[in-house]
Amino acid sequence: MVRPLDAIDADALRAFQAGLRRRYTDEEIVGQLRECAARLGRSPTMREFAADPHTTVHPQTVIAHFGSWNDAKRQAGLVPRRFATREELLRQLRQLGERLGRTPTARDLDEHRGEVPSKSLFWHTFGSLTTALREAGFDVPIGEERLERALEQGEQLAQRLGRLPKFADWAEARRENESLLSEWQIYRMFEGRRGAWAAFQFLVRKRLLEAGAEVTPDGRITS
Repeated sequence: MVRPLDAIDADALRAFQAGLRRRYTDEEIVGQLRECAARLGRSPTMREFAADPHTTVHPQTVIAHFGSWNDAKRQAGLVPRRFATREELLRQLRQLGERLGRTPTARDLDEHRGEVPSKSLFWHTFGSLTTALREAGFDVPIGEERLERALEQGEQLAQRLGRLPKFADWAEARRENESLLSEWQIYRMFEGRRGAWAAFQFLVRKRLLEAGAEVTPDGRITS
């Protein structure tokens, strides 16, 4: 029985395969991987990539360019979960921070699924996203440092508003500036008890008074 490959000239086949590889640049393949991941909301398998009607590159062509499917995904910034090392995860956080121009948040990881691993992987690997961010070199305050950061931000927001910030004021301000600690992070600093936000306002008022401002009993800044 004649096998199909026996009827193919080996040199002609190699030339044909080389021609297929030259049809796409590495950048084009990386772009298609990223676009496929964005449509799926996760890093694609070879089967998912091949089944995507918007991709034109065959998975074997991807492998021929980069040596392996997982190496290709790494070049595209799509780290496979079971192959992700701590350093790869930290690199992903640094790259996302560079694109955003600030410290990434859990919300950013959700919004960039397909480009970066899920936040649950960072929690599983590092114990918390905060720990991962600090290991990646980001300035993420914890403990007393975090409280000091919250009070500093509270003082600045109060000066801008002309009064002590309410819970809703903080939520609105954070939608405009995600570098602010979240209102819930501040709430939990005071153990989430009734009157927690008032306790925070009290400390912000104290800082304002120490800075020479005049604050009325209802929280308005008069000077």
